[in-house]
Amino acid sequence: MVNTVSADQATGGLRVDAALRAFVADELLAGLDDLSPERFWAMLAGLQHRFAGRINQLLARRDELQARIDAWHTAHPDADAAACEAFLTEIGYLVPPVEARIEVAGVDPEIAEVAGPQLVVPATVPRYALNAANARWGSLYDALYGTDELPLDHEPAPGYDERRGAQVIAEADGLLDELFPLAQGSHAEVTAYAVTGGALVAEMASGQTALADPAQLAGHREASADQGAAVLLVRNGLHVELTIDREHQVGRQHHAGVTDVVLEAAVTTIVDLEDSVATVDGEDKAAAYRTWLGLMTGELVAVFDSGGRRVERRMHPDRRYTALDGSPRTLPGRSLLLLRTVGHHMTTPAVRTAEGAEIAEGLLDALVGAVAALYDLRGRGRHRNSRAGSVYLVKPKQHGPDEVALTVETFAAVEEALGLAPGTLKIGIMDEEKRTSVNLESCIAAAADRVIFVNTGFLDRTGDEIHTCFAAGPVVRKAEMRSTTWLGAYEDRNVDVALRAGFAGRAQIGKGMWTKPAAMADMIAQKIAHPRSGASTAWVPSPTAATLHALHYHRVDVRARQREVAARPLTERRRLLEIPVLSAQAAAGLTAAARRHELETNAQSILGYVVRWVGLGIGCSTVPDLDNVGLMEDRATLRISSQHIANWLHHGLVDEEAVRETFARMAALVDEQNAGEPGYRPMSADLQGSESFQAALELVFAGRTEPGGYTERILTNWRQMAKKTRPVSA
Repeated sequence: MVNTVSADQATGGLRVDAALRAFVADELLAGLDDLSPERFWAMLAGLQHRFAGRINQLLARRDELQARIDAWHTAHPDADAAACEAFLTEIGYLVPPVEARIEVAGVDPEIAEVAGPQLVVPATVPRYALNAANARWGSLYDALYGTDELPLDHEPAPGYDERRGAQVIAEADGLLDELFPLAQGSHAEVTAYAVTGGALVAEMASGQTALADPAQLAGHREASADQGAAVLLVRNGLHVELTIDREHQVGRQHHAGVTDVVLEAAVTTIVDLEDSVATVDGEDKAAAYRTWLGLMTGELVAVFDSGGRRVERRMHPDRRYTALDGSPRTLPGRSLLLLRTVGHHMTTPAVRTAEGAEIAEGLLDALVGAVAALYDLRGRGRHRNSRAGSVYLVKPKQHGPDEVALTVETFAAVEEALGLAPGTLKIGIMDEEKRTSVNLESCIAAAADRVIFVNTGFLDRTGDEIHTCFAAGPVVRKAEMRSTTWLGAYEDRNVDVALRAGFAGRAQIGKGMWTKPAAMADMIAQKIAHPRSGASTAWVPSPTAATLHALHYHRVDVRARQREVAARPLTERRRLLEIPVLSAQAAAGLTAAARRHELETNAQSILGYVVRWVGLGIGCSTVPDLDNVGLMEDRATLRISSQHIANWLHHGLVDEEAVRETFARMAALVDEQNAGEPGYRPMSADLQGSESFQAALELVFAGRTEPGGYTERILTNWRQMAKKTRPVSA
């Protein structure tokens, strides 16, 4: 828990948690001779003094608008989208569209030019962060061998199963034929690959052939004592390495000695301080910041036991090849890293003013994130992150252009305090709140010289949709939300607006997460829709998923697709205002079984996530659903589920007794599903005394009045209580 130190001159008059204060002095600033702890805390105090009042004003404006929207929907229960548009314009929720055009400069090609997968990883788990950073390159053989993308037609042998290996090799040959076709024949017929005279030579029994498109050859590598030979290919800006070693177990089996097909995969990774972490005090914040610092210095190490052996993981070095003209060629070995801070609505007890008020957590995140990045900007790290000299900060939970403008101003203030060039701190805008979606052009315009991505997120955006239209009526069932008018318009309009603002070739357009880590065959079948939509990146839940999702960006030329999408009419903004509520007839027609199932599904989802967040300090994990299908969940999942129940409760589709009874039953089920989780504390043995169970109930019963329908305040309060009364390791 928070152990604050009295305010003094050394901390700029702030009261700072002891663990956080020690981290700043002994780790964050240890290699920065020009930045003392006193100066750091004075900077933070200055930011808090300058911006806290503005932040509170904007949060009050959120509440004012929501109160007026609630009253209007209550008075106009059958209003259509046109009437809603007129009202929202009258109160200033909707602003007149502007012609946005981005002017951002100094952006790394991974963001500006290369379309590919994006990972999001909690900053509180160094091992996962390293896995994500190193997922820039992934083994296609491993991804096919170990997932359902390639159906298993036999019982595998222990260790390496050659029959399964043969399946993988055949599948990889087919993919190479599709993506890198030869002038004649198939890759399955090749007996040897070589690069001669700047061209690929593929030996076959029938003779030699080459690539159908010689421009797909990007380089090669000679064999050495450390690694095998390699042929480097490229398609749509993404590289593929054929690693060759005939002495390797797989190479001996392969017809041309190829031990692996290595794909450039997670081109970018977001290191998360927000929805996927449970950071409730100075100790937690210091741990999360320590990971980001280690990534910026390149010194992050994770040591763990795997199968009885000690494993030490570090960041991968860059990859070195020989270009076609014989010159050395180096490719980045790691994802380009971005940092997601918390939203404007968050405060932290890790640092308080002299009067005892919690400071704005986003200001602390921005300052620490930028200071840690100084090691990279100054070339003091083991590896380079941004070769363009930028720091990428993703800002979530912003409501409209005024809040984006405030973020831009805070970033400029951090730059000024640290002596950074204006525009060094770039902003990723999460398009996950309704007031941002409907005013997206103005939000982009407010950050025109800094914005490097906009993206969509179904879960948070739906949670905000439910909260915003809470008084309009009972919303549709959660599974039906994906087919609603507003959601289709939201996904399309995000791309339309970004392309018109000049994002193509300059910034990312992103799409949301695939939530089923084990269902890779389904992901391959469905997630190709994201690059086809014109999006240049999309979130995936694991390095393996990133490797397989990379195939989509080989199959779809995103830049060409963006040119096609840009030619269509702009998706009408009014379609975003089609409220997803049930008609009176549809609500009355819901059977008791349908209501019960919806309640059970939501309650089990809430409890499955909350019991790990509150009880174990785990902010993101694979949580079994009602049917025991593992879903990758973070706070966005919790927001939609809790808001859905709260909405149905408010409109009488379920009652309090049914909610409490369902949560009690689902607690027993969730306890069974988590029986093997180390440190797990069952809820059902003492529902009244379980912090996790009580937190889940409060999320629903306070959901109507909780600002924005957010979950952080309630989770944080109960997690702090759990840490105090039942100390467990986070």
